[in-house]
Amino acid sequence: MFHYTVETAKSVQEAIASLGASLQEEKFGILWQLNMKEKLNEKGLDYDPNYYILEVCNPVEAKRALSENPLIGYVLPCKITVYEKDGRTSIGLPRPTALLRLAGGEAMQPLAEDVEQRLIRCIDRSL
Repeated sequence: MFHYTVETAKSVQEAIASLGASLQEEKFGILWQLNMKEKLNEKGLDYDPNYYILEVCNPVEAKRALSENPLIGYVLPCKITVYEKDGRTSIGLPRPTALLRLAGGEAMQPLAEDVEQRLIRCIDRSL
């Protein structure tokens, strides 16, 4: 499957805060966060659900991946979304194994699997 997505009983803001703490445990940080609702509304488009796109990075792993294959930069940093749908909060990410398979071939799969498992652990711990 291309993505990993789970629901949580937490609000979007609670989920983001919990996720941030969990990411730090795995030495990932949130580089940037895009509030899509706010941005679309700012552009005059009516969009009501809360939807955040977080760009996350572990600098050691990013350097390792880029040193192996500069094309990996096309899919970095990793993205995690936290959003509302039908009154529920979801947290998800595109699987690094799927993305790196496109950009890096089989040689990058062990790294992709490691990063993917660590990010999934972060999401699961933040529920």
